[in-house]
Amino acid sequence: MSDFFVHPLAVVDDGAVIGKGTRIWHFAHVRSAARIGEGCNIGKGVYIDADVVIGNNVKIQNGVSVYHGVTIEDDVFCGPHMTFTNDLYPRAFSQDWEVGKTLVRRGASIGAHAVIVCNTVLGEYCMVGSGAVVTRDVPAHGLVVGNPARLVGFVCKCGHPLREEVRRTDSAVIFRCSECSEETSVPLEVYELKVR
Repeated sequence: MSDFFVHPLAVVDDGAVIGKGTRIWHFAHVRSAARIGEGCNIGKGVYIDADVVIGNNVKIQNGVSVYHGVTIEDDVFCGPHMTFTNDLYPRAFSQDWEVGKTLVRRGASIGAHAVIVCNTVLGEYCMVGSGAVVTRDVPAHGLVVGNPARLVGFVCKCGHPLREEVRRTDSAVIFRCSECSEETSVPLEVYELKVR
């Protein structure tokens, strides 16, 4: 008896590594050499390509494809039908394309129908709004929206917007979350990138 759940209508290829307590739902397909951590939830119709690495406690909602070149750290949320890419110059007939890399850092959240263009890093606990098209790196705790995605604010580890600035130092702006009271430090050079 395995220590993870695979729905009878899901396909998990030989050689895939699945962590304890992970649940893989119907019509999902996990390719060989993919590695999925513990306590993950892989929704209906999810595709996880070969050599993809997914951390612990990751939630991937219905209809998401995680292509070769994507690495997802612990505690990440991927909203329904969001899209990862791995080719900057796609052609059906290309013979020598290079895999573009994407790194999603711990605790990041990606909204429904967002698109993540490859060769980007999504910072820890950042939040990508629904429908956003991410074409460049997103800073830790950054809130990005739109097409192309632009930095419009910052979010707490708990996910709520950071609006209360409590102090500044020579190198950072310190916010306090109105929901959980945790303080978050945002580097000054990152804070100055925010669209007003």
